[in-house]
Amino acid sequence: MGEFGSFGKILIAIGVIMIIIGVLFLFGNKIPFLGRLPGDVAIQKKNFSFYFPITTCIIISIILSLIMWLLSKK
Repeated sequence: MGEFGSFGKILIAIGVIMIIIGVLFLFGNKIPFLGRLPGDVAIQKKNFSFYFPITTCIIISIILSLIMWLLSKK
């Protein structure tokens, strides 16, 4: 079971991440602070708008890193 066991853990981890991303897509607009944190860049001009949620991306990255770290400990 050696190689297939570790491959199974990777598939489970990818599945958990996909579920989390799906839940964020479904309920992301209901979380009022998501995407509107201090540090998120929003520039709007007459014919141009640019939005990059830097702080939100960092927080999501930290959460996903913690989940991956917890899954790798087993």
